[in-house]
Amino acid sequence: ITTAVACDHHLHTPMYFFLLNLSVLDICSISTTVPQSMANSLWDTKAISYSGCASQVFFLFFFFGAEYSLLTIMAYDRYVAICKPLHYGALLGSRACVHMAAAAWGSGFLHALLHTANTFSLPLCQGNAINQFFCEISQILKLSCSDDYLRESGLLVFSLAFAFGCFIFIVLSYVQIFRVVLKIPSEQGRHKAFSMCLPHLAVVSLFISSCMIAYLKPPSVSSPALDLVVAVLYSVVPAAVNPLIYSMRNQELKDAL
Repeated sequence: ITTAVACDHHLHTPMYFFLLNLSVLDICSISTTVPQSMANSLWDTKAISYSGCASQVFFLFFFFGAEYSLLTIMAYDRYVAICKPLHYGALLGSRACVHMAAAAWGSGFLHALLHTANTFSLPLCQGNAINQFFCEISQILKLSCSDDYLRESGLLVFSLAFAFGCFIFIVLSYVQIFRVVLKIPSEQGRHKAFSMCLPHLAVVSLFISSCMIAYLKPPSVSSPALDLVVAVLYSVVPAAVNPLIYSMRNQELKDAL
């Protein structure tokens, strides 16, 4: 997807520019956890260095935060394209697109910096073993012997509030989009609009639902096996499935390839 969008001038549009950024983020996020896990399996070890663990936490939060912000921006792109088509060029010019993409990456970086610095400033005195195939903040906090973990809990609440705000924005955007689409008289026009929106909606739903299962499940149903399955669900599955969702029914992308 990245190569096709970069090389084919027909795909040099805001929608595909954001899709290129999403593809890069998917590559980066899945590369943060899976290669280390595969290497540990091949070499029959479960060890990771302290700095390696901190790097994993930082980059995972960085790429996930940036991806969620980018998905919110992509919802705005769909909204403008369908609800305000005459203003599309003015609202989503090349400079505006670059600024929005930079804001998504920047918000992910700031998000990751705050969480990583706060988590790894806590004294850890409950051993050095975590029940996960990668370094996860919730698992690291279990090793803390300080009440300062409440500070990280406060940051997590702030992150959830930000995520909820983005979620509301996406929902309101799609409410407006579907109101406009259902008023389109031609069936072909409705089909084109839905084909533009449904892949993005599927990716957003997969991303949000997997993260909600991971972080909002009640502690009473938690177990090492379930935590492992849930971690794979939110850290691996969305990044692996996103390219398929976007490319399988996208004729422009197929033609470019």
